[in-house]
Amino acid sequence: MSHKLSKLGDISVEQFLSEYWQQKPLLIRQALPGFETPISPDEMAGLSLEEEIESRIVLESHQDKSWQLLKGPFEETLYQELPDRNWTLLLQALDLYIPELKDLRERFQFLPDWRLDDVMASFAVDGGSVGPHYDHYDVFLLQGYGKRHWQVGQSCNEDSAQLAGTPLNILQEFQCLESHVLEPGDILYLPPKVAHWGIAQGDCITYSVGFRAPSQAQLIEEHFQSLAESFSEFQRYQDPSIKTRAHSHELLGEDIKRVQDILLERLKSSPEEIAQWFGRMLSETKYCNEAGLTETPSELPEYLIKASETRCLFFRKQDGSAELFVNGEQLHCPVQVAIDICEQDTLICQDVIEQFEKYESGLSFIQQLISLAAYYEDQDDY
Repeated sequence: MSHKLSKLGDISVEQFLSEYWQQKPLLIRQALPGFETPISPDEMAGLSLEEEIESRIVLESHQDKSWQLLKGPFEETLYQELPDRNWTLLLQALDLYIPELKDLRERFQFLPDWRLDDVMASFAVDGGSVGPHYDHYDVFLLQGYGKRHWQVGQSCNEDSAQLAGTPLNILQEFQCLESHVLEPGDILYLPPKVAHWGIAQGDCITYSVGFRAPSQAQLIEEHFQSLAESFSEFQRYQDPSIKTRAHSHELLGEDIKRVQDILLERLKSSPEEIAQWFGRMLSETKYCNEAGLTETPSELPEYLIKASETRCLFFRKQDGSAELFVNGEQLHCPVQVAIDICEQDTLICQDVIEQFEKYESGLSFIQQLISLAAYYEDQDDY
């Protein structure tokens, strides 16, 4: 595992978090000196042909149409038909498939791991761009190969007008406030909703380390859904103190008050209850995990390997134990077991079992991890 960054250029991580994180952009020259792209343009094109890779191509102008979006997987012949300029290939979640990009992601674990989303790679030919736009989340843009000219613009909001006639979120107006040309090893940090526009100067590859930022609507919707699943059908609206009213069709304040009381009472979740729901939500995987096993092996292996798609985090309980969240499920275990699972890629089965009070509990725990496709046997040993 790579060491997380302790400095961002000339400033410490602590200074970055206090002065820049979610506040203002920061250009970091040679944040990763000597960085070399772990994947070539040809390899990216090859991956875009695969079903399991989320891929897109953005064409600024093609066949008399502006800002077209093509979604993969693609056919190899497509690349022979593309113009020489002004297109970009985007591959999502490459940290699941490229070990060096997993290491890159881990460099940013000075921030909460659950906030990290994935590492996206962008290959662009000369003039290639996805247009002036903004994101709803923080992003670190690392130049991996070639050069890209970045313009940083205004802060946007929900009233910022976007171009019609394209599925891309292209801003109608862009005000350039900063201008930088990034070379390999340079990083540009952008807070949410800051407009930016990157244009390739010759062929180039840029890596985007993006962060998760659930909308408040999503949080409320999913929390309400989680609460609703815990209710019994016998828990119903009641009005034992109802009185006669002049108009039977009128909705009175007392009716609203009863519903309000129900909602307020049911929303009184403890921090631990919120942690359990939030942990399950955050550990849900976006991409199919085909590396793990769905059946428990006949003999417990000496060790297991964490599947690259596995998401995990834990919550420390007041009784000294932990709730571990793995791939959307919740497991109870000792705190040290939770830490080891979240921070290590290899799981020594006997060491895990010994930390449980009963052998059967530890064995059952490991079997659950396997059934969740979170871990798999190292087939090279056979």
